[in-house]
Amino acid sequence: MRTAIYARFSSDKQSETSLTDQVNLCQSRAKREGWPLVATHTDNALSGSTQVASRPGGKALLADMLAGRFDVLLVEGLDRLARDQVEQESVVRRMEHRGIRIIGLADGYDSQHQGRKVMRGVRGLINELYLDDLRHKTQRGMHGQVDRGYIAGGKSYGYDIIKDEIGSRYVINEEQAHWVRWIFQKVANGHPFRHIVFELNARGVPSPRGDSWAVSAVYGSPQKGSGIVNNQLYAGCYIWNRSQWVKDPDTGKRQRVDRPRHEWRVQDVPALRIVDQETWDRVRARIDAGRGADGKKRAQRPRSALLSGVLRCPHCGGPLNSGGTTQYICTKGHDRGPTVCPGFSVGRKRLDRRMLSVVRDEVLTDDVAQMIEQLVIERRQLGSDRGAVEALQARREALKAELSNLVDAIAKIGISAPIEQRIRQAEREMHTLEYEIGQASAEPVDLVDVRREFQAVRLDFENAIQVSPAEARRAIVDILGSVQLEVKDEELWAHIATGPALQVAVGADVCNDGCGGRI
Repeated sequence: MRTAIYARFSSDKQSETSLTDQVNLCQSRAKREGWPLVATHTDNALSGSTQVASRPGGKALLADMLAGRFDVLLVEGLDRLARDQVEQESVVRRMEHRGIRIIGLADGYDSQHQGRKVMRGVRGLINELYLDDLRHKTQRGMHGQVDRGYIAGGKSYGYDIIKDEIGSRYVINEEQAHWVRWIFQKVANGHPFRHIVFELNARGVPSPRGDSWAVSAVYGSPQKGSGIVNNQLYAGCYIWNRSQWVKDPDTGKRQRVDRPRHEWRVQDVPALRIVDQETWDRVRARIDAGRGADGKKRAQRPRSALLSGVLRCPHCGGPLNSGGTTQYICTKGHDRGPTVCPGFSVGRKRLDRRMLSVVRDEVLTDDVAQMIEQLVIERRQLGSDRGAVEALQARREALKAELSNLVDAIAKIGISAPIEQRIRQAEREMHTLEYEIGQASAEPVDLVDVRREFQAVRLDFENAIQVSPAEARRAIVDILGSVQLEVKDEELWAHIATGPALQVAVGADVCNDGCGGRI
């Protein structure tokens, strides 16, 4: 009986020796039974509420299960597999369906016992209730700490956390509080948020994360209360329990969800006020101006440009994105200021045209034209070969069956990189087969028409890609990859990795360091 072991401990608050103890217990049982051990899978500091397929060790265990590499699974208890009742039942049923015997050494579970379903249901319910009870007690304890004047959240810029034997409290960090007041004064006086960020970075002020400041750190989200100017603690009001993390049952990933306002815990803490009320009100008036009842601004985001995210700034290497309708701009320089990046922008129209000419020259070559003509000839030959068409159709049916099996695997263990890659390969082959079968059944194509259409696309390539701009953008990204721009003397060059490295003189309108000049 080939045997596999699975062990897991829940959090970093538990000792890692827990894994060793679990594995030793299982190894002793395997040795006593004379079962050869073929695999040992473990997961460190992962909750039992996490899907098995989302854990490294759990994913490897399921892969071994699908490959039929073991006959017996030893665990300390079913709660090591999962504490979620639905997840536990799903995993156990999949294994038992494949004839795998599951033994829980501590809880006495054995899938060969007559009453296994009753025991599994009871153990699953107990495990899930344990999580609910733990969640309730944790929440209750945090509520109690807030009621006693302690904090239940993490660090907030402008404050230090002081711990005693009962809990943690905020105390004002005067150095950071100075910059909080400075930011609020600037915002209240109408200074643009970008200029505030630029000056903070120019002065070398560490951001809340210790690196350079970004507009998002200052402005944040008025709806979620994030960002310096939306933190009500600076006005002496502590808000806790504003949101919660909920696991998506489809993906197993946690998502932040806002709680109803009546569940918020709001306390006045005048000793922690950093910003005076007048300044706070002026800032709120500026931020809230023009917002609807839901607090949202009706702003239309510009459509993504053809080469957004593909081009890289010649100064900082950051991505260039759409800056209005006429330019690409460096987002780092735009959001963080000249201390981080001196700034760079380039005209879109001429740059797009020049880069598209590179794509045209790389893709629509005479060699490609000859390949297409040869393909047409082969399709003519294929159309007259009925056996070849039947072979293509048989391969198509086999691919359909394989895709169906891959979809079933995803439903059972979740998506993984190898499965996703194989699905893409199979889908590409399926599209090719559909095309080949269609071509073999179609009327013969005149080579003269093929040459004429190819030349038309090559001559009018820019308009041709507008037929499907989203697909064109994906194709261009695949062809060009990441394009590093470089200013050499008075020319703008693009470094493109197309097999051998390719350098292209772009010769576009460039605004570099605010010069607005033409290269």
